Amino acid sequence: MPLAAIIANRWFVERRGLVTGLLTASNASGQLVFLPLLAWVAGFDWRYAALLVALAALGLVLPLVVALMRDRPAEVGERPYGAGEDWVEPPPAPAAFGAALAGLRIGLRSRTFWLLAGTFFICGATTNGLVSTHLIPAAHDHGIAQVSAASLLALIGVFDIVGTVGSGWLTDRLDPRKLLLVYYGFRGLALLALPFAFDSRYAALVGFAVVYGLDWVATVPPTSALATAIFPGHAGVVFAWIFSAHQLGAASAAWAAGLVRTATGEYTAAWAAAGGLALLAAVAVLLIRASPRRPAEVPAVATVSP
Repeated sequence: MPLAAIIANRWFVERRGLVTGLLTASNASGQLVFLPLLAWVAGFDWRYAALLVALAALGLVLPLVVALMRDRPAEVGERPYGAGEDWVEPPPAPAAFGAALAGLRIGLRSRTFWLLAGTFFICGATTNGLVSTHLIPAAHDHGIAQVSAASLLALIGVFDIVGTVGSGWLTDRLDPRKLLLVYYGFRGLALLALPFAFDSRYAALVGFAVVYGLDWVATVPPTSALATAIFPGHAGVVFAWIFSAHQLGAASAAWAAGLVRTATGEYTAAWAAAGGLALLAAVAVLLIRASPRRPAEVPAVATVSP
């Protein structure tokens, strides 16, 4: 996801939100859509599933990247999409380690960074950490077969495409903070309703998959847009640090939900806690004071105060 933000910022001046949404949706949905196939292959031997993923990455993805992808528009004689005639190629970035530390220092001094990192921590906890890791075991607890449960995640992935692309389109037009308020709010309500969906079996679970899919990674385009507007010149590396909080949240929730299941024999408390955290994130985004606008309209985004 940080790479999606970097690519969008380097190659696009206009429609960055939409591009970020497209790249993010393809990333997350690809993982979820292929889960039923991998679950079926893992039924023979989990090593076959790992081998299939490795072969696809090495045999298909890597050759396409090497043959077709370029780092910057100037390498193919182009300007970023939407850039004017007076656009100038930015200077080369400093060494990777130095840039990472510089971005972290800038971020740590900003309240907005802490708010974005905190809400993204909750984003990771409520998606990759909880639902990706524990939805299938929870479904199994309720008598749903493994492949059928994996199909629910695949359905989430399908609707994630719609939700994240739509979120990118909206991010180019609306205040990202208001979008995050809606996304985290609906996510929290969906998680609070999940135990009841399990009790009512398939129809309600399909409804959960649709709602949750539309919201799965819809948070990425507005979060990236806020980072770009508030930390110009350091947006990529600052967003990478924000995304690291996402991964920490995922790891924490994966462990904590497993602990809850071991201690209580069910996941109900984990769903409730995650729903509450998502609602807390919905409130927290309202504390972000910056009101970024589209880069094409306000070139000097550096004037936005953290």
